[in-house]
Amino acid sequence: MSDAEADADGDEGTTDVDATARDAGGPEDPLVEVVRASGHEHVSATHPSTFELTTDDWLTPAGDCIVGVAADRAPRDFSSAFREACRNATATIAATIAVGEPGAASVDLADPAHVDEVVGRGDPDLTLLDDRSMVGRTSGYTDDERTILVDGDSAAADFDRDLVSALADGAPVALRLDVARDE
Repeated sequence: MSDAEADADGDEGTTDVDATARDAGGPEDPLVEVVRASGHEHVSATHPSTFELTTDDWLTPAGDCIVGVAADRAPRDFSSAFREACRNATATIAATIAVGEPGAASVDLADPAHVDEVVGRGDPDLTLLDDRSMVGRTSGYTDDERTILVDGDSAAADFDRDLVSALADGAPVALRLDVARDE
């Protein structure tokens, strides 16, 4: 459920709207989305062509592309303006993976312990409607609702090994997605 839906329903309790706005680059920045998750003992980040975050709270050793579990959002929760901007084939999508210290409650996007970035592009076939996970790809594959960027310049196997080690120790992670349209 998105923060807007939670606020409208009143069922999800109080949300920190100011923190959400700060994470997203400001209240007028519909082209930024932030997903918060946690590392897991089975994070290995060895997949050569993808990286993934999932809302699932578990991970098996076979999940070699997954770098975060228990994500607080999925692509379906992203704003329609963000999803539409990602459907531009000339859009640049930057995915910043910010990781805090193991044991910390959250990661400060302005001052993470570890950071890595994947830069890819959008595509008219991106739907960004999955309600469970999100995948960045080094290929042009778009035939699933989980894909958040294509033709990325790196994948999980390329991530800094200190960042991966912190994730394997359960550190908090934030994925900041920033789309820039090339008009």
